[in-house]
Amino acid sequence: MSTPIQPVPQLTFRAVALAIILAVILSAANAYLGLFAGLTIATAIPAAVVSMGVLRLLGGGSILENNIVQTGASAGSSIAAGVIFTIPALIILGYWQDFKYSWVLAIAGLGGLLGVLFSVPLRRSMIVEEPLPFPEGKAAAEVLKAGENPGPGLKILAFSAAVGGVIKAAAASGMRLIPDTAAGAGFFGKYLGYMGTNLSPALLGVGYIVGLNIGIVVVSGSILSWHIAIPIYHMFFLGSDPALASSIAGAGPEDIAGAIWSAKIRYLGVGAMLIGGAWTLFSLRNSLLSGVRSGVAAARKGSGEVVAETERDLPMKWMLVALVAFVVPLLLLYQAIVGMWHVSIPMAIIMIVAGFLFVSVSAYLAGLVGSSNNPVSGITIATILFASVVLMVLLGEAGRAAVGVGGAPLGAVAAIMIGAVVCCAAAVGGDNLQDLKAGYLVGATPWKQQLMLGIGAFSCALIMAPVLNLLAQAYGIGAPTPQHPNSLAAPQATLMASVAGGMFGGKDLPWTIIAIGAGVGAVIIVIDEWLKAAGKTFRVPVLAAAIGIYLPLELMVPIFLGGLLAYLVEKRHGLAGSHDEAARDRLHRPGTLFAAGLITGEALMGILIAIPIVASGRADVIALPPSLQFGKYVGLAVLAVVAWLLYRTGAKANPNA
Repeated sequence: MSTPIQPVPQLTFRAVALAIILAVILSAANAYLGLFAGLTIATAIPAAVVSMGVLRLLGGGSILENNIVQTGASAGSSIAAGVIFTIPALIILGYWQDFKYSWVLAIAGLGGLLGVLFSVPLRRSMIVEEPLPFPEGKAAAEVLKAGENPGPGLKILAFSAAVGGVIKAAAASGMRLIPDTAAGAGFFGKYLGYMGTNLSPALLGVGYIVGLNIGIVVVSGSILSWHIAIPIYHMFFLGSDPALASSIAGAGPEDIAGAIWSAKIRYLGVGAMLIGGAWTLFSLRNSLLSGVRSGVAAARKGSGEVVAETERDLPMKWMLVALVAFVVPLLLLYQAIVGMWHVSIPMAIIMIVAGFLFVSVSAYLAGLVGSSNNPVSGITIATILFASVVLMVLLGEAGRAAVGVGGAPLGAVAAIMIGAVVCCAAAVGGDNLQDLKAGYLVGATPWKQQLMLGIGAFSCALIMAPVLNLLAQAYGIGAPTPQHPNSLAAPQATLMASVAGGMFGGKDLPWTIIAIGAGVGAVIIVIDEWLKAAGKTFRVPVLAAAIGIYLPLELMVPIFLGGLLAYLVEKRHGLAGSHDEAARDRLHRPGTLFAAGLITGEALMGILIAIPIVASGRADVIALPPSLQFGKYVGLAVLAVVAWLLYRTGAKANPNA
């Protein structure tokens, strides 16, 4: 008599506990990174490596246990992105003075759970029937399959995290041994020239992960702003803007460039993002409709059938019950804001429809370009604009003029609340499909992964408000102030606040510059479509270019340099321009782990440094005396050493291993 085959353990207590711990840590790190640089990174691969090492110490873990850990931990990036791209806009508008715990938990937790529910019917169509590439899901599966010896990967992660943490502690927000940026500006005749780079190892790591193509696109967007648009505005249009001209009278070239960028030129990026978000939806309309239809049809077809363990999703009937259960508290939340049922009910309906649509968009884009390159911010802008138009009709003239706490337009607050839920859902949905792709390749059970991602997402939502309050008190969020001269820029949230506030009569927006930015975005779309038709591997995604236009140049330079390092590693091994994605993934695995360590170490140190700053109320609480502080050239030398270490780690890799 044969012994029945025992199923491989997956959703074990230790796997769930480790996943929650990693999700919380990585969500805090990504929250800092997103507020600082406007970008977040996928965390599945570092989580998988840590999981393999930890479970080995606990007696060994199966590949499916490790897959559950990386699935839950990856929620750290998606929830962080959904929150920091939107919710800080309520601070920037003045509606909140701090982050309200219950509200942040409701928006992030329920939005994340909706993202899981909405993504379930898409799994079969996008992964099984008409499989998309899902590059990060494939890479995570390869890491899991090659997990017999996680020791070297853990050493790389630990070392680079220490490097990133030490440099962050030494920087301007810590001991002030080195500055945060190395920049310079001057006049060349009438031309206002500016050049600079941030000295953050984390941004170098981000560039290595996203690659040279994206690095070139984002830095080109910044060059357009800082080397073309700002000098043109200074030479030809500053005289017609007396308020701005008087505010920078007598200032140095660097301050003049920064003021023009902040008041005017960054809105070129707003226009480019708006047209980019609309184009994304339009260009994917057919693929998304067919994908959603086939997913729903497959779910109905399989509802009464016995299916294999590797094909079992969460039951559709329970998903519908959960959907109603999650929407009701959000409906009550919207009612608490506007106080009118004829407005709050349509808001909830908009959230459901937009949530499902944009989870589909996010999942499709994650399948094409990966979660790290997923333009969730463009999706959110489209949601906020649509919600704003509907709300303007529903609220009427008196409602449109209504203001809440801090003078924030209530219509803008309501639109951002809708956008925040949709953003969390879209970020989680795209990440969920990426994880399900990895699970499909290693033989995991889909419903167990879907449950784990829901647990991970809600766990991250529990700590978002305290982390954001800590960062806001220590560094400031949004525009620099005398108290926080080097505040966290929160670029996406600032953009959301500007768009929503402008729609409801808040701060006047420079609509002419936004329109010019939309024209620039349209030109970029035409160029990208030409490259696509010509079969070129180099592409110009409009939302990546818009981020570059919108953010300071010094943030984009190290991202470009990190992408250049990744290209040089490929060139050293003869894989530059290669279509062998598997070999390239194996080649970049050590470098990717090193880059992820730099990001995690710097971000976590930034959070740790914030604790004594908030406790003491002094930004310089751990700063060393000026006699022990060094200038920007030492900072550049430190960044060069980090770049060499990153390149050396990647160059030593064996693409055939």
